[in-house]
Amino acid sequence: MLRIHFTSQDLARTTLADEPDPLWEVLLSLHQLQVQDGTTHYGHWRERTRRQLPRPATRLLHLAPPRGYSPDFLTPAQHTGTFDDGIERVLSTSRSRFQQELQLLSVRRPAPSWTRELAGGHREAVKGLGQAMHTYHQSAIAPYWESMRTIVRADHQQKVSHLSGAGVDRLLGRIHPAVRWESPVLTVDGLPDSDLHLDGRGLRLQPSVFCWRTPTKLLDPNLPPVLVYPVKHGVGALRRGTAEQRSRPLAALLGSTRAAALEAIADGCTTTELAQRCSISLAGASRQAGILREAGLITTRRAGQAVRHDLTTLGRMILDGCGTPIG
Repeated sequence: MLRIHFTSQDLARTTLADEPDPLWEVLLSLHQLQVQDGTTHYGHWRERTRRQLPRPATRLLHLAPPRGYSPDFLTPAQHTGTFDDGIERVLSTSRSRFQQELQLLSVRRPAPSWTRELAGGHREAVKGLGQAMHTYHQSAIAPYWESMRTIVRADHQQKVSHLSGAGVDRLLGRIHPAVRWESPVLTVDGLPDSDLHLDGRGLRLQPSVFCWRTPTKLLDPNLPPVLVYPVKHGVGALRRGTAEQRSRPLAALLGSTRAAALEAIADGCTTTELAQRCSISLAGASRQAGILREAGLITTRRAGQAVRHDLTTLGRMILDGCGTPIG
């Protein structure tokens, strides 16, 4: 098991991501592509991606074996931005680090010629890595991104409620069933036996759609610490299509204003925020929220001086059900 040692400074610097990390999702989805686990969550995605995966992207499978080590440079620790920003960080990896991490990988499996060129920092090999990652992302991740964001944001909302209700102790204690918090140590089952001392650096908690069963982390303890953990998919299955594509059938079902209100409440909001997001009056927002609440699609609770609206399970099902199934 992994033991992560906190100081009081680390607790103050621990952060919880509210968006999926595109590079972690690329890496972990490559793992899922090569196994049969999680059929309920990934089965249709896996079948479709295997069937349509462009040939240039298949070289990434060597860098991401389904079990064991994958190079840390594929998921830059400092990255919290867009996919393109992350790719720039990957391609700016030093030659010495390419060499060191690919050597670790080659211990476990024979290295094809292109990875030997990558280890040498050859310009064309580095460029080829970027092209392969772009190609894979466009085929396997980008079409599902809105659905992935919805799932991660729902998890974030739940975790924040733990934080606001009982503080960081409860948050760390409820990250995942494999994670236990006994201050000042966070224990993670299912990982190799080791100790990670944060030493004031803090910890980034990163929810992931494609992380399966067990949390994971970077191998190098000297890199900025991150713990990637599986989110609960709940009723939110992976679906293809953009929010705009989803909104058309939703508007046909509920009417355009009410559909916009349901979309706006997807991440939780107050009545004032609902009015701003939908460009309607405060009275209009209150009226739309009331109708959605009576229909069982949202819940409303008081939060200080305001009231906060959140989707119910039925509301989430209807919102997700208006997307394009991945099968």
